[in-house]
Amino acid sequence: MSQSQQTSSWSVEEVLEWIQEQHPGHIETLYKGIMKHDISGRALLRLKEHHLKLLGVEDNKQQQEILQDLLLLRVQEEINELNDICSDYFSS
Repeated sequence: MSQSQQTSSWSVEEVLEWIQEQHPGHIETLYKGIMKHDISGRALLRLKEHHLKLLGVEDNKQQQEILQDLLLLRVQEEINELNDICSDYFSS
């Protein structure tokens, strides 16, 4: 997976790859739901606790671990967007 690529543009396969890398213990649980609901990078960034429950992650501690990593992805996405804006502004 390209680390420079924006999370919001990830395919379903790239989302599954991220889950496998970050939370290998949950890939079996999440695989079916991610495929069924066609969860791309944009949808991944919007997942909340109740979505994880619907996808089969019942344990609160496990949900919090995943949500923390999703927060980091959202922050990185925002940083990348701000960098793009600054780059465009200062290059004009």
